[in-house]
Amino acid sequence: MAMILNHPGLKGNRHRLERPELLAPAGNLEKLKFAVHYGADAVYIGGQKYGLRSGADNFSFEEMREGVEFAERYGAKVFVATNIYAHNEDIEGLEAYLRKLEEVGIAAIIAADPAIVETAQRVAPGLEVHLSTQQSVLNWRTVQFWKDEGLPRVVLARETSLEEIAEIKSHVDIEIEAFIHGAMCSSFSGRCVLSNHFTDRDSNRGGCCQSCRWKYDLYVDGDTVNGEEDNQFTMGSKDLCMIRHIPELIEVGVDSFKIEGRMKSLHYVATVVNAYRQAIDSYFEDSASYELKPEWLDEVNKAANRPLNTGFFFDTPSTEEHIYEPEDKAAPYDFAGVVLEYDAETGLAVIQQRNHFKPGQEIEFFGPGGTFFKQQVGELYDLEGASLDAARHPLQHIVLRTEQPVNPMDMMRKRIR
Repeated sequence: MAMILNHPGLKGNRHRLERPELLAPAGNLEKLKFAVHYGADAVYIGGQKYGLRSGADNFSFEEMREGVEFAERYGAKVFVATNIYAHNEDIEGLEAYLRKLEEVGIAAIIAADPAIVETAQRVAPGLEVHLSTQQSVLNWRTVQFWKDEGLPRVVLARETSLEEIAEIKSHVDIEIEAFIHGAMCSSFSGRCVLSNHFTDRDSNRGGCCQSCRWKYDLYVDGDTVNGEEDNQFTMGSKDLCMIRHIPELIEVGVDSFKIEGRMKSLHYVATVVNAYRQAIDSYFEDSASYELKPEWLDEVNKAANRPLNTGFFFDTPSTEEHIYEPEDKAAPYDFAGVVLEYDAETGLAVIQQRNHFKPGQEIEFFGPGGTFFKQQVGELYDLEGASLDAARHPLQHIVLRTEQPVNPMDMMRKRIR
């Protein structure tokens, strides 16, 4: 176990995992494979029922099986979110669904509804059951309750502070999972009903339309406050980012570092996982001399959609931690392509296009472990050798010369400002 550094009042007891797990989101099979390839110890996904991200692609049982087989080659695990609050009509078929998850090799489900928890324990004992953040657990007595119910892990509410985590870990012998990066809910861990009210889409059954991110006119006593020349009002929160605080998270006893974002892009997942993987590994290589590397923060910012903060870990967020006006896109790069092949003799790479790019643009290649380099786009060709003026067609295979060797599944960004 790594040395515990001196952070008074923030020391928990690590009862379970000697090294924290890096848990990544995956909205589809491709994202799962890239998350694992770029360093995730585990990936959480949604099936086609019982999850809270109905807008994600979600997984068939066949895709789950393929994802589990891929993850196992890296020593990683796959979890499935079954975290809806079930209505009566949701109960039919639940037992068969959970048995099938166990059959295809899923390591654990993430559940909030006691009916789903009890059913899984009864009909699919090979599945671990992790308590979802939707249960809004904030104190050690509640954690102890769920441990007594046979759960090995609790995903804490996003509103839990480091100090509260330390107290929980000092009382209860259980794995603790906490969100450390990604979008935050403007309500209390998903208790919002704006989506239900405005669109009849139930937030707690997978249908949240993110009403807090919409633009609104602001009225006082029936009169609009913002005129045509003013920005419309929004009430979305800033995104969580704890890349600066890896030692505190480890020392307080967080067992699983969870990244939010099953709806996020392939580029986002790979970039964020890559940065946190390097930071965690660096801490365990030499905790006494650990320090934050600027390139980790730079990488996270290249994938950021919104301004970043530390959520509830250190203090209750103030009004400054919400976004009231439309903000500029934080990331200065766009995802441009994925490396499919590389010929070391010719220096030519085959790139699968994901966004328009053309000769003369600045691009950046990166891969697992923080390997990256920048260059300008040179001449472009199709697979038959015909010259191209741009890579303009989605998923088109493009041949270009790279200034340094690249590997399959390396990614390419283009600078946009």
